[in-house]
Formats: sequence, structure tokens, C-alpha cells
Amino acid sequence: MFQADVQYMKAALVEAQKAFLIDEVPIGAVVVHNGDIIGRGHNLREHLNDGVAHAEIMAIEEACGALNSWRLVDCDLYVTIEPCLMCSGAIINSRIDNVCFGARDPKAGAVKSLYTVLEDSRLNHRVNVIEGLLSDQCSQIMKAFFRAARQKRKNISGNSK
Repeated sequence: MFQADVQYMKAALVEAQKAFLIDEVPIGAVVVHNGDIIGRGHNLREHLNDGVAHAEIMAIEEACGALNSWRLVDCDLYVTIEPCLMCSGAIINSRIDNVCFGARDPKAGAVKSLYTVLEDSRLNHRVNVIEGLLSDQCSQIMKAFFRAARQKRKNISGNSK
């Protein structure tokens, strides 16, 4: 791993923190082209009432706007948590070259955990995958979020008695 990779993942963690602060599942993503971040995103499903408003999708949409193209050739995606099946499809369809993710998602991960979609030779585009960059920080923010959510539910149910 290069120092630049660490910096890009830290930028994705900043996006995850933004989601955390607004009670969204704290996943963040950035798209990098020629060393510059051209797309940033964090989960906004609850705020937008949009089932596809995942961090990766938001970052990809912004990057497409920056390049004025749906093809994100020579672009890399850094995301705090392993992409799901939907986001993996968007990554393939937008022709991203490399994906670097922090922590696996054993319940929905479609890159290494449940499927290996990005590296499937039957598809028209394959993506290089790097996993585990800043994995502790990436998993910790998720754990903190769900711990807080459980406590919040516990407090609500305790107050209704």
C-alpha cells in the first residue's frame, strides 16, 4: 500500500463519519482519477428515501459528472466497507479499474464475502480488488453506529413501559 492509498481511504472515512452524524449507516466512498478525488459519497438512503443512495453510487455519480462521462476509466474507488451486489454492478458498469475497501461485509458483501462479482471472468469488465486498508477504523465506525442504534432502541423501549 502506498501513502496515497491511506489518504484516499481516510477521505472515505471522513465521508463515513458524515453519514454517522446524520444517523445513516456509516459507509463512505471516494473516486480518484489521476491522483485527484473527483467523487465523494456517503450513505443517504434514509434522508433521500432512496434505496440506491449508497456511498459508492453517490461517489460514482459525482465522478461521472466531473468527467462528463459514464466511463470511469483510469479511476479507482476507495470505500470503507465491501460493496454490495448493487454497488458492484455499478462499479463494473462504470468501468472503474480498481476498488480498495476497508472491511468485509459478511451479510451483503459481493466482492469477497458472499460473491466475487468484480473478478468474475464471465463479465465484460473485471476490477482489481484490494482489501483490508484501514480495516480496523472502517469496521470500528460501523460497530459504534450499530451499538448506538441498539442502545437507542433499548432506551425507547424502556421509556414506553
